Amino acid sequence: MDKWTELRTAYWVAKLGTVSATAEALGFHRATINRHIDVLEAEIGSKIFIRHARGYALTETGQDVLRVAQKTDELIEDLAGRVHGGKSEIEGEIKLTILAPFAGLLMGAVMQFRLENPRCLVNVDVGEDLAKLEYGEAHIAVRAGAKPEHPDYVVAHLGDIGIGLYAHDSYAARCGLPADESDLAGHSFVLPHIPTERFPLGRWIKEHIRPEMIALSSRDVWLVTEAVFAGAGIGIVSDIDAGSRGGLQPALLSRPSWSVSGWLVTHVDLHRTEKVQAMLRCLKASAAGKTVSPA
Repeated sequence: MDKWTELRTAYWVAKLGTVSATAEALGFHRATINRHIDVLEAEIGSKIFIRHARGYALTETGQDVLRVAQKTDELIEDLAGRVHGGKSEIEGEIKLTILAPFAGLLMGAVMQFRLENPRCLVNVDVGEDLAKLEYGEAHIAVRAGAKPEHPDYVVAHLGDIGIGLYAHDSYAARCGLPADESDLAGHSFVLPHIPTERFPLGRWIKEHIRPEMIALSSRDVWLVTEAVFAGAGIGIVSDIDAGSRGGLQPALLSRPSWSVSGWLVTHVDLHRTEKVQAMLRCLKASAAGKTVSPA
């Protein structure tokens, strides 16, 4: 297949949603955009778009085409920058995905990256599942727990991320804190409404926290963290968030923090691109407590 121009056009139609917007962005006539789509659909032998009153929606085949086109567009853009000696600023968009409890780990890196590359949009998605990097769902995934295993993924250890049971100062002033594990009765807990096996201290929670001790639960991990900071009860908070925001204290002084391994995950095809490498440098430096300089 040698329909690279048509593939790029289809990518922009999917990205912008209408032929008019694509024609303006690419400097083509609307008829040229429609012809490119027709040629590409004829080449593939299947419809890429469903036409409707508000624009174009991707078919299942179109979604596969978009993933290929997006990756190709990024690789060509990165190559052009390298051929011309590198651009002074990275442009476009970089997508990251991270687990909610570890969002604090990301903020310093994002701020540093934006200082170096103010024309590049950072898009962060918070989710429990590892994004399908081969489908372009993210450029970088920050994961925790077992090392992701995928033949096309480049995985680097980010370090151990501490997690503990914390209580806000307001909760401690109102209810006190348990002296040890035998002193949990009468205390309130706020916990995420997801399988506790996903957390390194999940077994401990199952063994020590009875249902009547849970004051609030939610599928939204960010909401649960906010409830802890609001003093609603004792809950699971990353050591990063506890240290950066303040106002929290460990709920069980006699126990060490639990920890989980953090991982930086990229797809092998985009791993060496400039914007991915630039963000990886910022993430690694942030995790190490350092300030990174542009390469």
